[in-house]
Amino acid sequence: MKISTILDHVDSGHFALPVFQRGYVWNRGQIRRLFKSLYNRYPVGGILVWMTEPNANSLRGQSHAPPGVATLILDGQQRITTLYSVFRGMPPRFFDGNPAVFAGLRFHLDTEEFEFYQPVKMADDPLWIDVTALMQNGYEGLPAILDSIFNSADNATPHETYGNYMAKLTKLLGISGIDLHVEEVTGRDKALDVVVEIFNRVNSAGTKLSKGDLALAKICAEWPEARSEMKRKLTRWNDLGYNFDIVWLLRSVNAVLTGRGQFHHLDDVGTDEFRDGLARTCDHIDLVLNIVGGTLGLDHHRVLFGRYGIPVMVRYLEMKSDELETLERDKLMFWYVQAAMWGRFSGSTETAIERALAILNESGNDLNALIEDQRLFHYFPVERSHFDGWLTSARFYPILYMLTRMGEARDWGLNIPLKANMLGKMNQLEVHHIFPTSKLKELGHNRKARNSLANFCFLTKDTNLKISAKRPENYFEDVESKHPGALASQWIPSDRELWKMKNYSDFLEARKELLSKEANRRLAKLLHVGEEQFVGASVRIRSSLEAIGRHGSVGDVADDIEMKCLNDLNVWAMEQGFAGGELSHEYSDPKSGEQLAVFDLVWPNGLQQNLTHPVAVLLNEGSEVISLANNAGFRCFTTPDAFKNYVNSELLADGAA
Repeated sequence: MKISTILDHVDSGHFALPVFQRGYVWNRGQIRRLFKSLYNRYPVGGILVWMTEPNANSLRGQSHAPPGVATLILDGQQRITTLYSVFRGMPPRFFDGNPAVFAGLRFHLDTEEFEFYQPVKMADDPLWIDVTALMQNGYEGLPAILDSIFNSADNATPHETYGNYMAKLTKLLGISGIDLHVEEVTGRDKALDVVVEIFNRVNSAGTKLSKGDLALAKICAEWPEARSEMKRKLTRWNDLGYNFDIVWLLRSVNAVLTGRGQFHHLDDVGTDEFRDGLARTCDHIDLVLNIVGGTLGLDHHRVLFGRYGIPVMVRYLEMKSDELETLERDKLMFWYVQAAMWGRFSGSTETAIERALAILNESGNDLNALIEDQRLFHYFPVERSHFDGWLTSARFYPILYMLTRMGEARDWGLNIPLKANMLGKMNQLEVHHIFPTSKLKELGHNRKARNSLANFCFLTKDTNLKISAKRPENYFEDVESKHPGALASQWIPSDRELWKMKNYSDFLEARKELLSKEANRRLAKLLHVGEEQFVGASVRIRSSLEAIGRHGSVGDVADDIEMKCLNDLNVWAMEQGFAGGELSHEYSDPKSGEQLAVFDLVWPNGLQQNLTHPVAVLLNEGSEVISLANNAGFRCFTTPDAFKNYVNSELLADGAA
């Protein structure tokens, strides 16, 4: 069947997507390779479809079933979605993903390469052709394109013949006439559960389905509305300032219904049981978000770290027979902060959830057992060095936010408290650089130092604008005069010498010390013990763990030099505009959950999330670890230079960042 015919069928609704299908998962590299292959007339594989009587409830993104027999895409969704989105300039009705991935595909008439739009590289070169515009205008638009090229006074590219360019553009347009083999699954014996099994088998050889995708596919086979119902719940939380995905919600439902972290335990859960469990889970999540927001002040997605600890907390609530008392609530928050602060769920998420749930099940829902297990995972006290991070992506940024919202922090202009639930969502506040970055730059401080976490505080927008780029040695005096104690409420050292620009580095160290003490004080209060008791006990535990070599594991960073190299590489990536990667990422067997290795530095969703390949930097690792990472879908780099070359040549060159 010709590509143009397939796209017409998508327009009419006769080519549709079954509701159990996963969302769009391709990145820009895969889009470019598809068009390169089609342009060169290389084979790109066939399409597998299911011919069935349509039911609107079983179709993604359609409120009415088309007349006659529907053609549901089982294998080929990524290719059809890509072609449709580039040809039509918008994704199909059944699309579920990030539409920005398709925007700006260009074709170069000399090199015959496909790349995504980058203004600096392409703006003044008329040989970069907008593929979507070309497909929409068709053959009638070719003369205008060629006239604009040959009449361009700025075009310094050596001219090939008019006919040569015409041939290339015609070849590109001819993609719509390429035949793709369409194989049909038909027959009355092909019930929905049988088709789901076929779908799982054929897709396992391509972009592999996650275990969450497979579990959701099985659920949707019996309850087609499950995905849309879960999407509605997610949209409501999104409107409240959170950003959860459907797999996260499914993990929470799994925890509530089965008390387990692995998705296959949902296999025996019936439709009615799942529907009821989803409703209870969402109620528990609402309560958890209210507690986390009200007690800790973590009230939107940018500061809600450790979100995979929430399935554990909703399981705890599910097992409770009565309301939470104050002590229980605070201890639950203590566990959550500790787990989030030390990255308990940032590596092998499923394994960590499974372990925490097992502890709750085996202990009879005892919070103390959960806290004791966290104590073994990481010792408790916060130290000054933990605030060494920089930018809002720093691991302890949510802790600074939390301290501001939990304590007596006051705005420096309005002198109002910044406590949780008193100002609504945190988007009414702004991050303020205590020492202005422009003045720090003049003094020679680098970007990392200028954006140190200890140079951040939170103020109302009005106050932030009024202070602007004033020097603290000037505006601090005014704040202290008008609102005594307001500076100290945000952990500003009282020594006025530290307020001077020349003493910025000393100011940072002094403020880190104050912040670490406040963090430990707040943690002790959540645990309902004295600060000295909390810190002292934690230090003794740390010493014991270090004495028995508790901190060594397979694949750990070998030494301080290697760790510095990884940290520097992570900082470099952030300086290029990407999010920070995960250090010491635990990799576990997908089936058994057994930890197999620790990858040095990874971006699990790509440097540009969901638009590029997952990436792993593995320094001084053996072939076995590298092979594990490759098989897990990571694009691996074994030297910093190789990683930087990849970023510069394939991401920054495409304008992907």
